[in-house]
Amino acid sequence: MGKRIGLEVSLSAAEAVKMANVDCIAAYPITPQTHIVEHLSELVNDGELDAEFIPVESEHSAMSVSAGASAVGARAFTCTSSQGLSLMNEIVHIVASMRLPVVMILANRSMSGPISIWNDHTDVMSIRDCGWIQVFANNGQEVFDHVLFGYKVAESQGVMLPLIINIDGFILTHVIEPIEFWEKEQVEQYLPDFEPIHTLHPDRPVTMGGVGMPYVFSEAKVAQDEPLKQSKSVIISAWKELGDIVGRYYSPIETYRSGDAETLFITQGSYGETVSLVVDELRDEGKSVGLVMDRLWRPFPFDEFREATGQTRNLIIIDRAISYGGQGGPLAIDIRSALYKEKNQPNITNFICGLAGRDVTIDDFKNIYHKAMQKVKKHPREEDFEYYGVRGK
Repeated sequence: MGKRIGLEVSLSAAEAVKMANVDCIAAYPITPQTHIVEHLSELVNDGELDAEFIPVESEHSAMSVSAGASAVGARAFTCTSSQGLSLMNEIVHIVASMRLPVVMILANRSMSGPISIWNDHTDVMSIRDCGWIQVFANNGQEVFDHVLFGYKVAESQGVMLPLIINIDGFILTHVIEPIEFWEKEQVEQYLPDFEPIHTLHPDRPVTMGGVGMPYVFSEAKVAQDEPLKQSKSVIISAWKELGDIVGRYYSPIETYRSGDAETLFITQGSYGETVSLVVDELRDEGKSVGLVMDRLWRPFPFDEFREATGQTRNLIIIDRAISYGGQGGPLAIDIRSALYKEKNQPNITNFICGLAGRDVTIDDFKNIYHKAMQKVKKHPREEDFEYYGVRGK
């Protein structure tokens, strides 16, 4: 067992980056991720981490520096939120297409406007299709573990793709939780030194990120998509190895009291732990309810969702982002797609809630459950969604 410390989740994330022995940190402050890079600057300044800390002038530059560092064979880290992600968006896509295994923490925050610094999943959903591996963390321990996991997967010779760790802004970033640190020997056993396949070097000139004419572009994009899909087996293997070393086993989805449940909540991020308490209360009232928490966002775990929901009559999908002009939230849309051809397709109700950090309490989730059951009773099989708690609707 590693040492357990009560620590702000952002600071523990920075400590995990230190344990990963990164070579380059490109940083620009934006709420609510700032504490991560501030603590990393302290670790570098105090000599606890031998790395280049580069305070850039914008998020666009932060991702550009990360791309350049990774291209020459360095282990690179950055993080951002919301509008910062929008500014680095151009380079986010380039990093994925160049197969550079950068790891980034995205402290999830709503996108302007109106201006908001609080949490929802609008930012990550804006880059759902950017080509990065993407995972969600439910709590501080998962954040810590997935920094090391991130490099393990991203730098795998069969993957070589960048990876995003999504953590809920404020709900996780600024909260103190008990975190079990890994021992140095565990890190060394789990995470080998970075061995890049191709690097920029003046003695061996190569072209990276060149122009793709129309007659090669489609092939290049398919060649980018296939490794992302195939990375799933490496991801699962890395979770298994992590569990064997530190005793915490992760999977693409996590279930709670779902085996015999007629109705399942489906969540992403920190809401899952709140909803697990709701499940317990509803079970005490005699309701057949369970929970599925999505951890792996891309590549999407189609098979795992089909297996987990195969015998379920009703799904209540909780989204924290709007797919403007669409039929529900992004998570609900993907799950409907995953279950479209299933013989025993469940009734699906979708609730969009918690935008910009609005509280969604245990009582709210219980109310959502009862609303969903009423909808299913009146209009079964209707592809419906609701903005929960919105005044004036």
